[in-house]
Amino acid sequence: MGNTYSPPVQDDRTYEAAMAILRSRRRKQRPDTNPVDLGPLADRIPDGKGSSMSGSPSIAGMKEWLRQIGHSDDAINNLNMIHVAGTKGKESTCAFAESLLHAFGQRTGFPRKTGLYTSPYLVYTEERIRLDTLPIRRDLFAKYFFEIWDPLSKGQHLPRYLQLLFMMAIHTKIREGVDTAIIETHHGGEYDATNVIEYPVVTVVTPLGMDHAKQLSPTIRNIAWHKAGIFKPLAMAFSSVQDFEETVGVLENRAAEHKVLLRFVPADSPDVPRDSPRLMPDVQRANCSLALAAVRALLKAKCPSPLGSIQPEDIERGVEQFQWPGRFQHVSWGSNVPWFLDGAHNEMSVGKAAD
Repeated sequence: MGNTYSPPVQDDRTYEAAMAILRSRRRKQRPDTNPVDLGPLADRIPDGKGSSMSGSPSIAGMKEWLRQIGHSDDAINNLNMIHVAGTKGKESTCAFAESLLHAFGQRTGFPRKTGLYTSPYLVYTEERIRLDTLPIRRDLFAKYFFEIWDPLSKGQHLPRYLQLLFMMAIHTKIREGVDTAIIETHHGGEYDATNVIEYPVVTVVTPLGMDHAKQLSPTIRNIAWHKAGIFKPLAMAFSSVQDFEETVGVLENRAAEHKVLLRFVPADSPDVPRDSPRLMPDVQRANCSLALAAVRALLKAKCPSPLGSIQPEDIERGVEQFQWPGRFQHVSWGSNVPWFLDGAHNEMSVGKAAD
């Protein structure tokens, strides 16, 4: 967690001052020594002896900090959350889920307001925290940042960058009266800061692959174990159809540990629009299909009964309203040369972007 803090030059409470403090809380690098003591968990992790986790797990301290800024477990659980982990397609799946919920809310009045937390951002930090599909305004960013920083800065141990951002997202969504929230993990699951969530309504695992191996250990089975750490008792669990056969058993075993039924969602739901450019390439159809399954489950559990279920017109509107810059984005600047922008950062994603 660390307790070294040098106040920024700014002494005001602006967006710029908030960003200066946030930047000061970045961890320069994860330590190569001081491996995490996993205790009895090590025997349950596939290939656990090859674990390369080191330093303090991101979840450490989160519950205490959330209480310090005034948020009870009940207040957090009332956000009616969809918690999403995985390697590929996390952000798109989260964004589709919010867009579908927002479209349903536009017609029915529930949810009145949606919230989204994603990681990382493309251009500006505030893109991580969204309300009704739009990034939080900078004045609100500064307001809510200092509301949590004031009490936290008085403690002996200070949160790091991502821990602060996630707590700020929770604080924002509670203060803004969000009815449903979609939360993307940072890069893990079991020890991720976002896994302080104890009672999500739905949990989701997108396609898994070899990424963040330095933090999550060197095998795909081990990575699957960590990602599936977001499964919780009483929360419905969904997964994409996985590319690596050995991950399926790990996900199923972890679901059984938590006494939840895991459903694998086909990549092409018949209820998803057939010809929308928002669903190109095919992986976006898969992401949307997974998001739709999660949204249906959340609405079945939490939507007031007179409002019914999501309808074809809601799905069509949700897909058409979907936009996520930097994901299979087509840009034209008035020339005859089309530009395609994508934030692919591993071999699997680069292949899809190239297609």
